[in-house]
Order: sequence, then structure tokens, then C-alpha cells
Amino acid sequence: MQRFILSIFLCFVAISWFLNCSALAEVITCSGLVPMKYRNDKISITDFGGVGDGQTLNTKAFQEAIYRIEHLRRRGGTLLYIPPGVYLTESFNLTSHMTLYLAEGAVIKATQDTRNWTLIAPLPSYGRGRERPGGRYMSFIHGDGLRDVIITGENGTIDGQGDVWWNMWRQGTLQFTRPNLIEFMNSNSIIISNVIFKNSPFWNIHPVYCSNVVIRNVTILAPPDSPNTDGIDPDSSSHVCIEDSYISTGDDLVAVKSGWDEYGIAYGRPSNDITIRRITGSSPFAGIAVGSEASGGVENVLAEHINLFNTGVGIHLKTNIGRGGVIQNITVSDVYMENVRKGIKIAGDVGDHPDNEFNPDALPIVKGVTIKNVWGETIQQPGSIRGLRDSPFTGICLSNIHLHGVAGPRTAPWTCSDVSGAALQVSPSPCSELTSTHNTGACSIPL
Repeated sequence: MQRFILSIFLCFVAISWFLNCSALAEVITCSGLVPMKYRNDKISITDFGGVGDGQTLNTKAFQEAIYRIEHLRRRGGTLLYIPPGVYLTESFNLTSHMTLYLAEGAVIKATQDTRNWTLIAPLPSYGRGRERPGGRYMSFIHGDGLRDVIITGENGTIDGQGDVWWNMWRQGTLQFTRPNLIEFMNSNSIIISNVIFKNSPFWNIHPVYCSNVVIRNVTILAPPDSPNTDGIDPDSSSHVCIEDSYISTGDDLVAVKSGWDEYGIAYGRPSNDITIRRITGSSPFAGIAVGSEASGGVENVLAEHINLFNTGVGIHLKTNIGRGGVIQNITVSDVYMENVRKGIKIAGDVGDHPDNEFNPDALPIVKGVTIKNVWGETIQQPGSIRGLRDSPFTGICLSNIHLHGVAGPRTAPWTCSDVSGAALQVSPSPCSELTSTHNTGACSIPL
């Protein structure tokens, strides 16, 4: 089934490249941001007693292998090879200058025994766990303060076995925030490629306080009803490249974040220079999102050549009173969406608060948003843009957007408030706030 999904995705990528890039000699990519490294020193998990029978617990084998990498410090780093088989393990930490390489048919599978799962401190830009007060469970595969780390292979699988965590969330029995599948903190020069990620307990891939991160050629899978299983969430991170991937999860496919209310404001680290390119997927929530936790600010985001199917909101920028932060210079272009509840949503009333200490006067600023070259079929509502009365959204620029409605009664119209900008060649016709003649010069929106 995974191979079938991957084949469909590759077909979409090929079609997208043909339609959008046929005039180019080479496909545009940002993956050179972090060059792939060859490691001369190679070890196998089996050298440390790893057993891929799906039943033996391999935590000690992973810990000992990574201890060897960290302390022997081979010149150029070390590759840890995971051969075909199913390697059950508890959560573990990576180290710098290493490659975690999964062969075809290799599966690293999380244990479902949550009793001894490691607890770590909350992120300072969140002030508490995202779901529950206090600390949070460490991600299944974790890295803090690392550099030069690669997770790659031959489309092997990292399986979080998240259903036990999802059920605790549904039943209200969670004591702390669920673990991410992969999290890098305070790290740089990270590559994640050619791996299948599935059934994450919470967010799938979470680079936070990181720089120079490349995520490409990955497949991320979770059931559509799995709670909060975001695909990729760059968070207070800079120079991030996300490309050529298929994501089908229970929450936003890609969501750019930067901290939560007063904690994110105090930490003050924005997400900036984020490229999202050639992503295909489906979700009951958003395809491409910014926020809602964006209190440190988000700027210079480019998302292009995106294909979305069976999705709640195609493009979603979301924030709230108390968030603060500036969201600016966001460009989304060349998007195809089909069977989507709402094509475009930019909203100032989305998301909850960590506690009652948030400042209601900390109003977010949203400005300089360009969305262009969007085609949609079977779209229930084209879009809504609702700014804040005391902080209107400005420079919202729409061009060459055609969102065709569902069969039957007339498609619901655009809804807008507290917004200014311009629109050119948009159908159905957007709100008057974007089409009045005095606004047409407010944006540069080339087709």
C-alpha cells in the first residue's frame, strides 16, 4: 500500500514538473542548503545486538551504537545502518556527525509501553506542554544541540505506533503532552530524506530553534482521524527547505510556527526563510499553514507547486489576540486543490492559549501576503479573510485564483473583514475590501 501511495505521489510530482518546469533545464531545488555527506565509518545496529524480529526490545542496542559514534568521533562521522527487519525500541537520542540509514524493508518501531517514556522540559517558547501543563514526553527519535545529522535510506520506515497515544488523548487520560515522532532542538545542518514516517503519536517532524534543515523525498502517513498528527512543523527555525514529499495525516501537512503567546513573545525567535515546494497530500485540516502559534513572528516563506486533495483548508494563515508577532512576506503560488472545504483562510481568531496570563493587547500583525496561480475543483467555499479590528491585515494580494464550487446550489461567497489589499483575476469574485479601485495599487501581484 505504501509503495502504491508513493507511486501516485511520484506521478503527481512528474506532472507538476512537466506543467510548471518544462522550460527549465533543471528542477529548482533548495536542497543544496545542506550538502549530503558520505561517511567512511559504517556500523550496523546488529553489531550491538540489534534484533529485527519485531518483538525484541532494541533500546540498549541503539543507545550503545550512538554512544560509540559520539565518543569515538571518527573523522567525517559515522553511518549507523539499519538492515531489513522490524526493530522495536523505546525513544532514543541521536548525536552529531552521524547518519541514521534505513535499508529497504527496515522498520524502526516505537514500543507501545508508555509507562517509562522519558519526560523532558517544556519548550521555553511554549511555557508548558502543547497539550498538557508541565513537561512533555520526549520525541521517539530526538536530538538537542546537534549538528551534521542525516536521517535517510532506501525508504525504510519509522513507525510511531501512535494509536495508544491517540486513544489516551481521546479518553482524556494523558498526563503530559504526547511525543513527536522526530524532533531536533537547537540544531543545525540537518537532512531528513528518503524515509517513510507513519503513525506519529503527535507532530511528525518538528525542527525547533534550528537552522539549515533539509526535508525532502519523505512520505508521512497517519489516519485522517488521528489527532494533531501534523506532517512537518518548522518552529522558530530558519533556512528550512521542504521539498518533493507526500503527506497524508490527521492535521496540517506543513505548519510554520514560532512559539505560543507570552512565552513565544518573550523567547523572540522567529521562523524565517522557509521554502516549501512540490508537496502533495491530504488532510481534514490545512494543506499549507502558518500558525497559529506564531508569537515569535514568521517571515519570508515561499510555498509553491502544491497539490492538495480531500482537505479541510487549502491555504491557512492563522493567529489570535494575545499571540503578538509579525507574519509577513508570505508567498504561496502554483497550487492545485480538489475536494476542499475552504480554499483560502486568513484568520485572527484561531487557536487557544497556554494559560490566562496572555496579554490581550498583544495583537498580531499580518501583512505582505501574496497568493497567486491557484486552481481548485469542488471547493465548498473559496475563502475568508478576517483580520482584527485593532490590527487589520494589510497587503493581502490575490491573483489568478480560480476556485470552482461544488455541483448544485451556488458556492458560498468569500467573507472578509478588517483587511486591505488587492485582487486580480480571482473567481468567484472576492470581497469588496480587495476589489475596490483604491486598493488595486496596494500590491504588486504579477501573474
